[in-house]
Amino acid sequence: MPSKSPVIIDLKFIPREVEDGLKGAFAGREVINLADPAHKGRDLSGIDYAVVWKSAPDLFSRAPDLKVVFSGGAGVDHVLTLPGLPDVPLVRFVDRSLTTRMSEWVVMNCLLHLRQHRAYEARAKAHVWEDLSQPEAAEITVGVMGLGILGQDAIRKLGVMGFKTIGWSRSKKEIDGVETFAGDELDVFLARTDFLVGLLPLTDETRGIFNAAVFSKLRRGSPLGAPVFINGGRGGSQVEADILAALQSGVLGGASLDVFEQEPLAKDSPFWDMDNVYVTPHVAASSDVKALFSHVEQQINRLESGLSLQHLVDRKAGY
Repeated sequence: MPSKSPVIIDLKFIPREVEDGLKGAFAGREVINLADPAHKGRDLSGIDYAVVWKSAPDLFSRAPDLKVVFSGGAGVDHVLTLPGLPDVPLVRFVDRSLTTRMSEWVVMNCLLHLRQHRAYEARAKAHVWEDLSQPEAAEITVGVMGLGILGQDAIRKLGVMGFKTIGWSRSKKEIDGVETFAGDELDVFLARTDFLVGLLPLTDETRGIFNAAVFSKLRRGSPLGAPVFINGGRGGSQVEADILAALQSGVLGGASLDVFEQEPLAKDSPFWDMDNVYVTPHVAASSDVKALFSHVEQQINRLESGLSLQHLVDRKAGY
């Protein structure tokens, strides 16, 4: 019986989490964790599989014989732009835990804005006891842009909390009980939206899509005043100068940003200190490392058993 191909691991995650996640993973197969100095300069030819997230720029020249590349996250734009990416199947990470984490982040931020948490925090620090006029979730329409697995799960869970929800995607998607829009129906969708949630993949069509023109078309007259922008998708989909201008002018009443055009976010970015902005460091849907390795194992086992790979990326579409 032929020996099993090793697996290359090149993940810019928390090192201890990767090490812990590898315990018991890939049984009977050598694991080459490139974070281990022991593998520096190692010959990686003849190896079939690599799991990557912001991998080294020379990875693919060092590993010229890869048969499959696995993304360490749901997004793949970081992989598609890597130098020397071979023309082999690219598999994105799809897992219940990743989906649930994103929905938790989306719901949490919608609730933070709905319940005016920052305003109450400021009053608490000043020892001020004051009730603010409080709308309920049913008075707010959350519009989700991006109706893949993450977007559809977020919509379901927002509905459980009582929010009205609508969705937009490039191509038409049908979701039971939810009004959806597609393509050139974007303006109609925006005019109905109080909280705009971005869960789009990064493609040529979505780069910079969250801009001044989009923010100006969001619904006015929300019970909270101005609309809110919440982006857990990709930093390249937003124009940060436009977000800042919209917040300063009142076109946007608040924002929650987990992703940025350049990461990490610069220490002098005004977003850090704005009272109406929540900043998180690209952790909305941090990959569960053990779940990631289990997913990769399942896909490798499928391939080596003669079955087709799942969750393949369409390189032309970008996701």
